[in-house]
Amino acid sequence: MAASECTQSAPSCEQTEPLEWKRMGFEKFGLVSYASQTKVSGFIGYLEMGKIFGTKCLDCGHLEFPPRAYCSQCLSERWEWTQLSGECKLVTYTKVEAAPSAFKEEAPYLLGLAEFSEGPKVFARVDATIPESDLKPGLALRLEPRKLSSGNLSYLLRL
Repeated sequence: MAASECTQSAPSCEQTEPLEWKRMGFEKFGLVSYASQTKVSGFIGYLEMGKIFGTKCLDCGHLEFPPRAYCSQCLSERWEWTQLSGECKLVTYTKVEAAPSAFKEEAPYLLGLAEFSEGPKVFARVDATIPESDLKPGLALRLEPRKLSSGNLSYLLRL
């Protein structure tokens, strides 16, 4: 994607576009459109900067997290990046003991559903340093970017 094609304000589209896309030839792949993924690829750039961003629909004002290329309320493609505070309240959580094969070695672990102070909800891993006995609905948490051992980026609910 050329920088001139980037319509949403974000870290440079050229900087956040995965290099493997160019090597794998997705720019020439005609049967499947990857436009919805590439439109929100700036999300990774924000995580790299230690920031949490969502998308806000320019037509209806709905705020999304994680970012979406199309509004889940009105299906508009018109949106802007919006920084979120990261401040959340726990809605509920679950303990994963029988994990999918990719996460089998990490089980047991806690996943939480939390609501941002700005409104959207997020489903994320709960920091392992938080005792399960401390997790109660309404607990104040903060969503923070984290770097995985693989070098990939994600986010984590912390106290």
